[in-house]
Amino acid sequence: MIRFLYADQLLQHPHLADTMFKDRAAQFKHRLDWEVTVDANGREMDQYDLLNPLYIIHENADGRHGGSVRVMPTTGRIMTNEHFLHLTGGVRIASPLIWECTRFCLAPDAPIGVAAALLAAGTEMSLRFGIKQAIGVIYARTLPIYRRIGCAPDVIGTDGQGRDAISVGIWPMSVEARAEIARKSGIPLSVMARWFDASFPVHAPVPAETADRLAA
Repeated sequence: MIRFLYADQLLQHPHLADTMFKDRAAQFKHRLDWEVTVDANGREMDQYDLLNPLYIIHENADGRHGGSVRVMPTTGRIMTNEHFLHLTGGVRIASPLIWECTRFCLAPDAPIGVAAALLAAGTEMSLRFGIKQAIGVIYARTLPIYRRIGCAPDVIGTDGQGRDAISVGIWPMSVEARAEIARKSGIPLSVMARWFDASFPVHAPVPAETADRLAA
């Protein structure tokens, strides 16, 4: 299943959170050899995890992390503006209608379809929150994956060549994009809606941080 959890809600799901940060270490530190910080417990975390971001997390049947992505509004601090401005021509991206996606991570033993589920959930969330676009830094070699799922980004800046080139991509968050992801992934629209409704029930108040971000 898919859960939408803010950082301050992770304490309610300790096993899921622990395996997410350990899978991030496995992917970003040990497999990709990024310069990231791993703590004594083997968990990869950075300064942006301290800003109470929203995580979209695939939870396996055994309660472990299957895959996740971290999302944050561009009206606050984001990685693109602080580390990758050279990929946007020096233009800072800041709009309540644009959110950034980072730390897209799949568990080493992630079930087939987790990547598509995360992207489907992100599109559903965006439509519910009134978000029009998503941005993120991606490797060129991952572009075919996004195309297969039906959500290839528009590339607005690239550094390097070949499969290891990195780019800033921007994705439209629209009803049409959601329908295309549903068509190519086989995930029904009703399932996407059910994921969101389970985390943000209509009778519950909108989290204060969400209301503040959308109003910014």
